[in-house]
Amino acid sequence: MNPIRAVKPATTRQKVVSILYTILLAVIMGLAAKLVDAPGINPIFDDIGGRLGIWVFVATLLSVFSYSPRVAALKAFAFFGSMLTVYYVYTVWILHFFPAREMLFWGICMLITPLCAYLMWYGRGHGLFSTIIASLPITVILSEGYQLRYAYLPIHTHYYLIPFLMGIYLIMVAVLLLLVPKSRKNRVLILTLAIILSCIVIYLNVLGRIFGGMNGYL
Repeated sequence: MNPIRAVKPATTRQKVVSILYTILLAVIMGLAAKLVDAPGINPIFDDIGGRLGIWVFVATLLSVFSYSPRVAALKAFAFFGSMLTVYYVYTVWILHFFPAREMLFWGICMLITPLCAYLMWYGRGHGLFSTIIASLPITVILSEGYQLRYAYLPIHTHYYLIPFLMGIYLIMVAVLLLLVPKSRKNRVLILTLAIILSCIVIYLNVLGRIFGGMNGYL
């Protein structure tokens, strides 16, 4: 896989520090995601933290800017493991609520993330494989962002926030397109492929079939 992207040399200390920073970020984001899910907090924060987009966005950046695919896999596991631990420890101990089904589902997803991160690391490389991999997180964000038009139906509470949410999703797509590909040509190819794939995902309701009942809008 070296022709696609070469591993960046790093010391053990550098790798450990990067993983520790990842855990710290996960703890902060996991706690924040739970704290904003409360009355009196602007609902846009809960809307962002309760959906896939922000987590796919952060995990993608953590993966592609890792020293190697193995480090990317470790960081993804550390990130989601720490985030989910904080999130559900708060839910069970502080709120006295035990969502067993959700915990099992997201625990299974956490076990899959190292493989996803390992592959995603090559998204900042060269060639067709890299282009396809880099288009996948953008596909997910575009697909979920499109579905935000149903975010507050059938009840129209906070319906006015939908344009703001869609704007945030477009910003995440723009950031990934700017930071992940290494050339302008790749950006165009990745965006084109992501749009095609997102149309397929939306038409087949792929996210709904996988995450139905587990995601904010589904």
